[in-house]
Amino acid sequence: MPAFHGTPGALRESALRTLQIEQTAIGELQEKLDEHFDRACALILACQGRVVVTGMGKSGHIAGKLAATLASTGTPAFFVHPGEASHGDLGMITRADVVIALSNSGETAEVTALLPLLKRLGVPLISMTGRPNSTLGTHADAHLNSGVAREACPLDLAPTSSTTAALALGDALAVALLEARGFTAEDFALSHPGGSLGKRLLLRVKDLMHSGDRLPTVPLGSPLRDALLEITRQGLGFTCVVDDQGRLAGVYTDGDLRRTLDEHHDLRDVSVDEVMTRPGKRVGPNMLAAEAVRLMEDSRITALAVVDEHERPIGALHMHDLLSSGVI
Repeated sequence: MPAFHGTPGALRESALRTLQIEQTAIGELQEKLDEHFDRACALILACQGRVVVTGMGKSGHIAGKLAATLASTGTPAFFVHPGEASHGDLGMITRADVVIALSNSGETAEVTALLPLLKRLGVPLISMTGRPNSTLGTHADAHLNSGVAREACPLDLAPTSSTTAALALGDALAVALLEARGFTAEDFALSHPGGSLGKRLLLRVKDLMHSGDRLPTVPLGSPLRDALLEITRQGLGFTCVVDDQGRLAGVYTDGDLRRTLDEHHDLRDVSVDEVMTRPGKRVGPNMLAAEAVRLMEDSRITALAVVDEHERPIGALHMHDLLSSGVI
C-alpha cells in the first residue's frame, strides 16, 4: 500500500485549490462566448433530425451527459461512441441530423476520423474543443471554445478543469435551446414520468380526489350532528355544505368543530349553517396537484373541495392523498 503524504489540512487545501481553479475556468468561458454559439444554436433549432453527440474518453462521458440533458429538455439527442461509429454505428447518423463533437485537444484520432464521412453526408458539425485552431475547430460549422488555462490536476495532465468547462458549456447550450423552444415544466415532466418530478408536474387534482360515495356532503340547514356524522363516515376531516341547487355554500371542518365547542355549550340545536366556513376553499379538477399543495400550505388546511364549472362539488382532496401519491 503506498505511503500517505498528506495531512487533513493539506487535503482540504488541495480540494479548495481544485475548486478555485475550476471556478476560474468556468468564469473565463463567458469571455469566449461569441457568434459561434449563436450559430450552433441556430443549427440545432433548424435540425429536422436528431442531435448526435460524440466524444472519446473523459470527453465522451461529458458528451453522454450533454446528449441526455438535451434529450430531456426538448432537443432529441443521443450519444454515439466515435470508435464504434467507424465500425458501423455511423449508420445511426442521417443527413437530417446535427453532430456535436467534443475533444479538448481537437485532435482526438477517433473523432477526427469521422470528419470526411460527416462532410460527405453534408451533416452540420458543431465542435467543442479547447483549441479553436485544431482540426476539429477549423473544420466545424460552429466551434464552441471550452479552453482552460490549466487543469486542476497538479501534473496538468488529468482532464479536470477542461471537462468541468465542457460540462458547463454544454449546460449553457441546452438551457439556451430550452428557452428558445419555449420548453415548459410540463414538457420536462413528460420526459420524466417515472420520478417524483413527473408526479409533481403531471398529476392533477382529478387524478387524486375522492368522488361519488366518497364525497362528504350535507345540505344547508342540516343539524350540526349530521355534518359531524358525515365527517366521521368519510374520514377526510371536513364536509361540503351545498345549497338547494347543489352548489358549494361552504365547508365544515375539524377546525370549525373546535371553534364551535368554544362558542356553543349545547350543540343539539346548532345548524351547520351557523358555524360553517363560507365560502370555503375550492379548486377545479384540472388544477395541478402541486398547485393544490401550495394552496393548502398557504391556507394552513389539510383538505379541499373540488368543484365543477357550476360550483357544484364533484370531489374532495386531502393532504394524505398528496403524500401517498409522491407529489410531496
